[in-house]
Amino acid sequence: MRVISRRILRDFCTSHADSCDALYNWYKIASKAHWQNLTDVQKTYKTAEAVGNFTVFNIKGNRYRLIVDLVYTSQRIYIKHILTHAEYDKGKWKNDPYF
Repeated sequence: MRVISRRILRDFCTSHADSCDALYNWYKIASKAHWQNLTDVQKTYKTAEAVGNFTVFNIKGNRYRLIVDLVYTSQRIYIKHILTHAEYDKGKWKNDPYF
């Protein structure tokens, strides 16, 4: 799959250095994946879940949440948000028009 907006990952690493290795590992795996549906994603990431139109990944032992739009037909992943668990729980990210 092609990951769009890798810059968001780099920017997040700048302010949350402890997330870098986990995000880089997610990127390596996701960019080589050929997922066709959420079940395929969950074979690799058991805790991945669909929330609205997005797929949410737990990063670094659930310390961070990576929120993406997976477009299986075009094999693209659009990174929407990376949040701390506390930011995720506030739910402001659900105001995204694609949600």
